[in-house]
Amino acid sequence: MAHPQTHGHDHQGGHGSVKSYVIGFILSIVLTIIPLVLVMNHMMSKVALITTIVLMAVLQLLVQLFFFMHIREGEKPRYNVMTLILGLVIVFTIVAGSMWIMSFNSQVQ
Repeated sequence: MAHPQTHGHDHQGGHGSVKSYVIGFILSIVLTIIPLVLVMNHMMSKVALITTIVLMAVLQLLVQLFFFMHIREGEKPRYNVMTLILGLVIVFTIVAGSMWIMSFNSQVQ
């Protein structure tokens, strides 16, 4: 009657080590603190600051994908990456198309 309770989790594969989680956590904290310090201390011009914030956000996204969501792991990691790229293309198309339509609309009126 002594069955280990796994609650639907397979502990033998697909999960990162404690070391990778700690590295990901530290990188996430650093990538959050850098823009905060830059904004609070007015260390850059407005354009450079926005560029830095966007760059840190993209790096934060990559850290989350690789260290916490295990985008490279699994049975077929190539399909995970291809699905992510397709999703990004769709989002970019929708956002760029919406901005293009809105800019055209403002020129017509």
